[in-house]
Amino acid sequence: MMKLMMKHPPFEYSQAYARCCDEADPLRGLRGEFYLPVHQGAEVLYFTGNSLGLQPKTVRAALETELEDWAALGVEGHFRGTHPWVSYHKRFEQPLAALVGAKPEEVVAMNTLTVNLHLMLASFYQPEGKRTAIVCEAGAFPSDQYALETHLRHRGFQPEEHLLELVPRHGEHTLRTDDIVAVLQNHADRIALVMMAGVQYYTGQAFDIAAITRAAHAIGARVGWDLAHAVGNIPLHLHDWGVDFAVWCSYKYLNSGPGGVAGAFVHERHANNVDIPRLAGWWGNDEHERFKMQRSFRAARGAQAWQLSNAPVLALAAHKAALDVFDKTSMSALRAKSVHLTGFLEYVLRTVMGHRVQIITPSNPDERGCQLSLLVEKQGRQLFEYLTQHGVVVDWREPNVIRIAPVPLYNSFEDVWRLGELLRAYAAMH
Repeated sequence: MMKLMMKHPPFEYSQAYARCCDEADPLRGLRGEFYLPVHQGAEVLYFTGNSLGLQPKTVRAALETELEDWAALGVEGHFRGTHPWVSYHKRFEQPLAALVGAKPEEVVAMNTLTVNLHLMLASFYQPEGKRTAIVCEAGAFPSDQYALETHLRHRGFQPEEHLLELVPRHGEHTLRTDDIVAVLQNHADRIALVMMAGVQYYTGQAFDIAAITRAAHAIGARVGWDLAHAVGNIPLHLHDWGVDFAVWCSYKYLNSGPGGVAGAFVHERHANNVDIPRLAGWWGNDEHERFKMQRSFRAARGAQAWQLSNAPVLALAAHKAALDVFDKTSMSALRAKSVHLTGFLEYVLRTVMGHRVQIITPSNPDERGCQLSLLVEKQGRQLFEYLTQHGVVVDWREPNVIRIAPVPLYNSFEDVWRLGELLRAYAAMH
């Protein structure tokens, strides 16, 4: 991961400091691009963009455009619409490539995250001889675990033996890159695939994708990444890092709506290999041959070859409207604000809560995105419900973690200060 050399003024716990930071924030206008929910007549403090991003104000108009074309044109909307539906998925090549550091032909918007993961595993988990194991982090998101276990069993392997889970050192909550590399080297002749989260959903740890990918390739394994909590959150350079494949959802930091259309990346060395095994579908066929309705599958070029069916236009309309917001800034600018804003949140939490909570997300900005996970050993659920009752939207994860994500697109420094004031009042009462 790129090392950060960003500087900011020393933190200060005051409303004046927060307002000063907001006034100096070049991205402060982007907050106005989104609707904020309301609690008791006032905007909530919304810190759950890591679970569901806010609705961009342009989504309604984008949907209405497609609805109007459907009403006026019927099936001809595929070819005569404002954005012809037959090629609708191509509208996402450039914006997604920019977000994940890819070539346009290496990315595609399609399906949902776990569907895409299954498609990628069908292509890239190819056990041979002793090389049968899959590596993932312990405590991976359950859907990822289910998918990995499914593909192992489909190949006749038991997950208890062939799924290698990376566990932190005793007394630690996150993984060290050196320890991950050591596991790969110690099991070099067993590992067929490394499949991890780019940012771990529970701890908020951002893994060194480049270093882990290099280490996996050095032992002859392929590497895939679940970027659900990384895309739109941290800078990514998937092509240059040599990642084999990646998948992500669009409803968290990309703000594309509940259950929004997901995405996938396939490196060009694989994407243009027509012989790679895959689960084929109509829309993955060569577009010049698609409507000849012939029996034999001929793979399209690039990541589009993994498409199964035509684009869900209404969902993609919302997705495109959300991605257009990113055109108003850059990932480097978002990252610079994120580092400062998350750093301020960490400072506020330590100032007002002290030993009452343990921040299990790494303090090093290079090892995290904009999420901080708080381990609350006593009365954690009570604290969560207190915040909810006071108009703060955060996320509770069993058994005792509160996740807080100050998203640079729409959260402000004063949001963080106001959260601090509520926590200070809670600490005074307990």
